[in-house]
Amino acid sequence: MPTLGQIWEKYSTIAARKFESGEPIVTDSLDQRRASFANDLRKISSLRSEALVRAFATVHREDYLGRGPWRVIEGSPLSGYRTTADADPGHLYANILVAIDESRQLNNGQPSGLAAWLDALDIAAGDRMLHVGCGVGYYTAIIAEVVGAAGAVTAIELDPELAKRSTANLAGYDWVSVHCADGSSFDPGPQDVIFVNAGATDPQPIWLNSLADAGRMLFPMTVAIDERGMGGGHMLRLEYHKGNFDAKFVSPVGIYPCFGGRDSTGDAALREAFGRGGQDAVRSLRTDIHDVHPSCWLHRPDYCLSTLAAGACAPAVH
Repeated sequence: MPTLGQIWEKYSTIAARKFESGEPIVTDSLDQRRASFANDLRKISSLRSEALVRAFATVHREDYLGRGPWRVIEGSPLSGYRTTADADPGHLYANILVAIDESRQLNNGQPSGLAAWLDALDIAAGDRMLHVGCGVGYYTAIIAEVVGAAGAVTAIELDPELAKRSTANLAGYDWVSVHCADGSSFDPGPQDVIFVNAGATDPQPIWLNSLADAGRMLFPMTVAIDERGMGGGHMLRLEYHKGNFDAKFVSPVGIYPCFGGRDSTGDAALREAFGRGGQDAVRSLRTDIHDVHPSCWLHRPDYCLSTLAAGACAPAVH
């Protein structure tokens, strides 16, 4: 597998040769743009995974977002949308949000954030991975490149039109299956990695029960910030080991809701916990029955986020 540096050297050499001969270099220039984009993400998001960097240099973002010009957001979502100057796909290889459905503020997510979250999951070749909220499939393709043909990716999308688009967009990946379903209840079977790309108030039981030993999960644990359920909160990383879940909040997040994964009581409890602060002290998720204790950062009927290390908790029922 070539390194990013080798990809860059290859296309730089070809582009220089074509320039000298007068040949068109549009395609090669776009490939260079992808390589530069991937290298930028490596720096911005402090990526550790070379396979992930290569995936961002390889996957064609324009194939998933339709023809331009595109409506995009640079920087804070509060800055609003603007339209790219033209339909040059090079505009998409920047750290920007790209509108999928502007009327719903539904976007193809910011690459630096998604890259950092995927990197935190330690995805490896051959992994079985669940992607909940796959949208149009761009980041599912990034995942598919990392796990490779020896792995398997199950992509879930609730919106029928988006599921149809992602099915078509991902048709070239034989090891990816797309399902139009509620990701909070769909049973994907045992998974090495679960990535939920929509905000929930609680980790859903099917997600916890689907993690294989040493399995990792990342999902946005959010409270609603408007009447549509748009959420704000933090990304929670879980890792399962023989009856225990290590837990850690890894970054703030603002994100579209996982409609089947939201509960008004859970929203209220999570809002109160975030209001108190101290989420950085969370170290484990417990599913054993126990009384409320000072170590319980968020105590819910089916689980608890605890400041105790997983090894210090009673073994969780799994």
